[in-house]
Amino acid sequence: MLYAIVDIETTGSYAAGNGITEIGIVIHDGIKVLNFYETLVNPNLPIPFFIQRLTGINNEMVANAPSFCEIAGHVFELLQDKIFVAHNVNFDYSFVKAHLAVHGYELESKKLCTVRLARKVLPGLAGYSLGKLTTILGINHTQHHRAGGDALATADLLAIIIARDTEGVINGMLKGRNSEQYLPPHLPIEELDRLPPTPGVYYFLNAAGKTIYIGKAKNIRKRVKSHFSNNKIGKQKQDFLRETFRISYKECATELMANILESAEIRRLWPIHNRSQKGFLPQFALLTYEDRQGYLRIAIEKNKNGLKPIYTFNTLTEGQQRLRELIDKFGLCIKLCNVVANIECTCTSHLLPTEYNSKVNDAINWIKKQLPTFAIIDKGIEDNENSCILVMDGNLYGMGFINDKKVQLQSVEILRQNLEPLKDNDYIRNLVYRYANEYPEKCILF
Repeated sequence: MLYAIVDIETTGSYAAGNGITEIGIVIHDGIKVLNFYETLVNPNLPIPFFIQRLTGINNEMVANAPSFCEIAGHVFELLQDKIFVAHNVNFDYSFVKAHLAVHGYELESKKLCTVRLARKVLPGLAGYSLGKLTTILGINHTQHHRAGGDALATADLLAIIIARDTEGVINGMLKGRNSEQYLPPHLPIEELDRLPPTPGVYYFLNAAGKTIYIGKAKNIRKRVKSHFSNNKIGKQKQDFLRETFRISYKECATELMANILESAEIRRLWPIHNRSQKGFLPQFALLTYEDRQGYLRIAIEKNKNGLKPIYTFNTLTEGQQRLRELIDKFGLCIKLCNVVANIECTCTSHLLPTEYNSKVNDAINWIKKQLPTFAIIDKGIEDNENSCILVMDGNLYGMGFINDKKVQLQSVEILRQNLEPLKDNDYIRNLVYRYANEYPEKCILF
């Protein structure tokens, strides 16, 4: 069995849009080095300054170096029919595979990660970075963060792991558990094995235990695996591979509950890698306030965090249409509703604030009465329970489980006692309303 131990230096942390600046390859038989290849590579794009500081490789050094297209054939020949080995293998493999593919070479190699191998074969060490391992194990490691030096140090590390692998860990990874090679190097396979094949929400946690990503799934185990087993070369996958140390989860009875919980948890924790809902806030809000003369005014304004709107809208047109409906229905003043400015208001000439405000309050109460109160009753996690999602006055109240529909659905007040309150937002509300329209037979109106 031959191994190709690879290390690369790059212009960035993910293959899409970044280049290789140096590559080192050690061909190894498990005992000794058979061949060694190292070269600088011209990435044909600028090397960021902080990477120059880290690796010592600057733009001048690679200016006359071969571009990857010039060495692709030789690199492919060296890697062919060998086990691809690297310290955090998915990073190096993703770059090399992507760059070879650009030039017509399809790399399909079995992989070994020396981080994962060292954790299993050499448990209990103070750390598993290449620098810490070489210090602990007495490996000669010169030229840190240079491809040749790191590749040779990784080759020595592999030889030690092979010599101490008395339980067949390497063969297990290459055969029955090859899928483990796709996982983040610091994530134990047991974390993946215990994930359930059910709907729910999953959490990626970093080394400090902080949640860095939240996702939802019909099948938690399958969805989590898909994050790591695909061939994507973008930033998100490399971030997950580098930063994920643990995975936790919360099981849900239905996909809708998983969607709701995901949105609520994203807004509670704001993980660094969740971006899809960070800017989601209804654009406009229907607000009321009292002016200096004591008149209640209704207005459509841009929505902001911290406001308590009567109603929210995704477009200004939608909000203005609803406001004009209130004006016509309740005889409200277009100036006091901020629809038209700089006109003489005749409403206040014959209506005292208390009289006009009564009309405004009637309009607000009418809006609130238009908003429904209903529960969506569906299957539970256990056979003897039902899941329940409660909407009160048009807003999500919360969700949970009930085990006695006859008693607990007698009134909203009884039902509320069995549910966990959640913060409402338009994203969740739209999900619930769409589901209610699609499955009216699951809805109970109050």
